[in-house]
Amino acid sequence: MKQKGSILEFVNRRGFLSALPYGLGATALALTQGATASDLTPHPSRFPAKAKRVVHLFMNGGPSQVDTFDPKPLLDKYHGKPVPEASLRTERKTAGVMRSPFKFQKYGQSGLEMSELFQLTGMRHADRLCVVRSMFAEVPNHEPSLMLMNTGDGRLPRPSFGSWLLYGLGTEGENLPAFVVLCPGGLPIVGVQNWRSAFLPGAFQGVHLDTSQTDPTRLLENLKHQKWNPVDRQEQMHLIANLNRDHLAKHPSKDAAHAAMQARMESFELAYRMQAEALGALDLADEPKILKDRYGDTTHGRQLMLARRLLERGVRMVQVWSGGGQPWDNHDGLEGQHRSLSRSWDQPICAFLDDLLQRGMLEDTLVLWGGEFGRTPVAEMPALSGRDHNHYGFSVWMAGGGVRGGTAYGATDDFGFQAVEKPVSVHDLHATMLHLLGFDHEKLTFRYAGRDFRLTDVHGEVVRGLLA
Repeated sequence: MKQKGSILEFVNRRGFLSALPYGLGATALALTQGATASDLTPHPSRFPAKAKRVVHLFMNGGPSQVDTFDPKPLLDKYHGKPVPEASLRTERKTAGVMRSPFKFQKYGQSGLEMSELFQLTGMRHADRLCVVRSMFAEVPNHEPSLMLMNTGDGRLPRPSFGSWLLYGLGTEGENLPAFVVLCPGGLPIVGVQNWRSAFLPGAFQGVHLDTSQTDPTRLLENLKHQKWNPVDRQEQMHLIANLNRDHLAKHPSKDAAHAAMQARMESFELAYRMQAEALGALDLADEPKILKDRYGDTTHGRQLMLARRLLERGVRMVQVWSGGGQPWDNHDGLEGQHRSLSRSWDQPICAFLDDLLQRGMLEDTLVLWGGEFGRTPVAEMPALSGRDHNHYGFSVWMAGGGVRGGTAYGATDDFGFQAVEKPVSVHDLHATMLHLLGFDHEKLTFRYAGRDFRLTDVHGEVVRGLLA
């Protein structure tokens, strides 16, 4: 006779998969979508790397380059007037040229010119920033541009940059996901496709934490179990593992069911370990007040402090999102919205770079800031208050991890519309980032459906001018 409340009674009554004691259902489900068994053990890179981890500060919606990192004095002269260049191919009719409402000035010994929106970052870290002013994407629409920036393809399901990074390097941590996504206020456009693993093993997919929550136990659903004690959880874990191994033995290693079960087993084991140790990483209560004050008690301040804690614990990639919607997509009211957004980011970014620098982590951490595209130098109809999407020219910046600090690379035209000097595609950016991480982007491949795939597909060149 089964003892009431025992593990066997529990399994018979509810089903062992439908009521896993460690919860984390979304994580487990995400990690079962792989094509082959994964290997997250640390791997050496192909050649000596400058960076070994990545933080991507994603300003979704498309921040305006001519209001942040690409000064264009000519906009003042033509403010409110028709564009004198017939080649400016905008999506919709415009209300004429719109000057930047923000002041630009030079910062640091390098004299890197930035707007007042990121004054603190400029004052402290201008000589560490490598601003790429000549980025370009493929289309002026959010969905494909988000996909392009995150996965290297704007149309087809492809693995994200973070997934490729885990495939190439594995992870240095055991009790946390190797690729963590910090996004407050719901999912961004196209949701988890931004950090999917696609045909790469499922364990390489990013795990989303809802950083609008201040309670660390609510960052991920069911992270803290309410009912079972550790002994019960361990017994259940052993039983489930044994059942899974029995099932696994019945399928050939190349069978899809084998791959799915292998990924599911790995996800269950990770979820079990996370319940025991993840809260120690996610709880900011032990951070000193002086450091919390530097970051600021805001969503982005908490996000970036959490990002640093995750990096310290071996997480390979952290993506930090600027909200679940499109906060930088300012078709009108740009002055107020860009000012508010930058105010919420400037102090935390400055503190984050300070923190990495003081801990000796910045030199091997690659930090990327930017959105999926930029904005037009002309205003939308009818008023001179906002800007439309612009994929022909925009800015991103990198810091740490072997980039050439205090640099403004490339240029857009006199109005800031199109990349004209040393243009850099998203594929070039990815190729350069992989190079800094110790990989030849043409050789980091995965065979699927009869061909070798790579992050940059058949494109991309390493931009040597961005390297220190």
